[in-house]
Amino acid sequence: MTGYSFFSSLGALLLFLAHLAVIARVILRPHREPASRIAWIVMILVLPGVGMISYLLLGETNIGRRRARRLQGVLAGMPRIGDAPGSDVPARQAHIPESYAHVFLVGRSVNGFDPVGGNRGRLLADSNASIESLVADIDAAKDHVHLLFYIWLPDNNGLKVVEALQRAAARKVTCRVMADGLGSRIMIDSEHWPTMHAAGVNVASALPVGHLLLRPLHGRIDLRNHRKIVVIDDWITYCGSQNCADPEFRIKAKYAPWVDALMRFEGPIARQNQYLFASDWMAQGNEDIRELLRRPLPPAEPGLTAQVIGTGPTVRNSAMPEVFETLMYAARRELCITTPYYVPDEAMQTALCASAYRGVATTLILPARNDSLFVQAASRSYYADLLAAGVRIFEYEDGLLHTKSVTLDGAITLIGSANLDRRSFDLNYENNILFYDSALTAAMRRRQEEYLAQSHEVTAEMVARWPITRRLWDNAVAMLGPVL
Repeated sequence: MTGYSFFSSLGALLLFLAHLAVIARVILRPHREPASRIAWIVMILVLPGVGMISYLLLGETNIGRRRARRLQGVLAGMPRIGDAPGSDVPARQAHIPESYAHVFLVGRSVNGFDPVGGNRGRLLADSNASIESLVADIDAAKDHVHLLFYIWLPDNNGLKVVEALQRAAARKVTCRVMADGLGSRIMIDSEHWPTMHAAGVNVASALPVGHLLLRPLHGRIDLRNHRKIVVIDDWITYCGSQNCADPEFRIKAKYAPWVDALMRFEGPIARQNQYLFASDWMAQGNEDIRELLRRPLPPAEPGLTAQVIGTGPTVRNSAMPEVFETLMYAARRELCITTPYYVPDEAMQTALCASAYRGVATTLILPARNDSLFVQAASRSYYADLLAAGVRIFEYEDGLLHTKSVTLDGAITLIGSANLDRRSFDLNYENNILFYDSALTAAMRRRQEEYLAQSHEVTAEMVARWPITRRLWDNAVAMLGPVL
C-alpha cells in the first residue's frame, strides 16, 4: 500500500468514526423529538461534511457552558416572589373558575409563579400609542425603570425612549436597560448606546454575539433573548409583541407596517416580570438586584387575575408548547389565535385540529406576506389538515401581523412575545402574560376582529388549487422544521 493510499484510507476511517460519533450524539441528546433525531441523522448521512458541521453549530440548544452555569447560579439564588411581605394578599385575590384552573397550573409549573389578583390592564391602541404610553410612564417614574427588548432601533420611536430614559436618569431614577445582542445590534453599535450610558442609564447587551468566527465555540448564535419586558417602579409592566421601534420597521420596510398589540398592566403582576428582568440582568452583568424582589408588595384593589410565563432554552423543557396546547384543549366555545409564525410540532398541530373537531369555533390569523419565505412556506404546508378539521384560516393583508395572542371563550387571554413556532418553543427566551378577565379579553377579541376585517379567508378549495410545485416547496421546507 502506497503512503497516499494509507493516508486516504485512514482519512476515510476517521471520517466514518466522526460520523458515528455525531450520530451517537444526536441519538443521545435529551429532550429531542424522534422526528428531529431522524431528520438530523438523514442530513448527516446525505450531506456528510455539511451535515456534521451544521449539527455541531445549530443542532443543540446550547447557550454556552459558562453562561448556563452563571444563569443557573443566578436562578438558584433568587428569592421566591411568594416570600415577599404582602405577597399572600394578591394570591388570595386570584379568582379563576375551576374549568380553567389547570391552565394556570401549567403556567405555574414553568417559573413557579402563582396567578395573582388585584391587577388592572389596558390594551393600547397601536404601536405609536404604545411608545407614547411607555414614554409617559418613564417620565412619571419615581424609583426605577427596567427595559428589555429584542429589537430596539434608533428610529423615531426608539429614540423617544432613549430620550425619556436620559431624562429619568437626570432625575436620579435608576434606569437599567437591556437589548438583545443580535436583534438590537444597530442600536447597540450606534452613538446612542454610549450616550445613554454617559447620561447615567445602566446598559447591557443580552447574549452578546462577540467575534463571529469564535462565537460558535461558546454556544449557538441564534439562541436569542426575544423578550419584551418593561417594569416601572415595581408596579407598572407592559407585555406584548411590540419591539422598541416604529411600525414602519425600516430594516424590513417592504413588509411594513408591523402590526403589534401591547398591554399595560398595573399591580402585583409587575413583580413577576421584575423577576424575569432581574434574572436576565444578573446573568449578564455583575450587579445584584435581588433585593428588589424582597420589597413588600403594596396593597392592591380587587382586579383581574394574571400570571407571567417566561420560557427559554434553560427553562423547563417543552414549557411553551405545553402552555399553547393546554389553552387549545381548554377551549369550549371559541378559540382565536394570531401569530406571524406558525411552524408547530406534531402535538400542537393535533391540538389545534382537535379544538375544531370537537366543535370549538377555531380561528387562526396569519400574515399574508411574511418576512421569512421559509416560515411562510412551512406554515402553509399545515393548511390542508387544519381546514379539513374545521379550523378557519385568515391571512392579514394590511402589513405584517406581528401580534402574538390567544383568546378563548371570551374569558382567557395569553399575550406576549412567543410565536407558535419552534424558535419560540426551543431557542428563544420569551415572556407572556396569561390572564382571566372577560372585559380585557373582550378588548383583545375586538382587536382580533379588526385583523379579520383586513384579512382574506383561506379555503380548502383555494389550497386544493395550489400547483404541485408550490405544494412540493411548502412540504419540503416543512420537513426542515425538526432540523431548524
